Amino acid sequence: MHVGPLDINFIIKILPNLLLGAVMTIKLTFFAITFGTLIGLLVALAKISSFKILRWFGGLYTWVIRGVPLLLQLMFLYYGLPFMGLTLNEFTVAVIGMSVCGGAYIAEIMRAGIQSIDKGQMEAALSMGMTYPQAMRRVILPQAYKRLLPPMGNEFITLMKDSALVSVICMTELLRAANLLQNATFRPIEIYVVAGLLYLIMTTFFTMVVNRLEKKLAVSEGD
Repeated sequence: MHVGPLDINFIIKILPNLLLGAVMTIKLTFFAITFGTLIGLLVALAKISSFKILRWFGGLYTWVIRGVPLLLQLMFLYYGLPFMGLTLNEFTVAVIGMSVCGGAYIAEIMRAGIQSIDKGQMEAALSMGMTYPQAMRRVILPQAYKRLLPPMGNEFITLMKDSALVSVICMTELLRAANLLQNATFRPIEIYVVAGLLYLIMTTFFTMVVNRLEKKLAVSEGD
């Protein structure tokens, strides 16, 4: 059945392949946001550390990673590292590249969130005998995470869309699945329309999840 330029029967035929690509996109995003958050937390703590060398390293990391396009980072990892004797598979390169890039942005989000907490909170915790790590874990971070949720949600959505870049290293996520189907069938309209709709569905779903969490946190704060 045709609806304008769209062939519904053809869409039904290609949908399973595109859904597999969408699953891989979600998987990559999950790993990237998980490892990126760990990297971001460590770098954020380094940037607010009292040790100059740690602040310098944190600043250098965010400056370099945020200043170099993710696409170039992926191509360096995939095509450049083999010349240095290290060959990684597509999935590993994709996760490392997205995590390292996402970590630089998450570090700035976390640094701003931590520094938004009144300094008196840390001083009070230290005066009660807590060590700095204990005060950070028990006092500062639990307060900061509520403020971090909106920008972290935005970063999650950004990483999901940026995952399309890993198609350049032959990683079969949603965009590459669409490209492979297009090369095999020469039917770009249906393929890219459906791929676009799948991206829209995924980003809309996770946006709704983040918004719901924000509302719950707002209610709990009101209580």
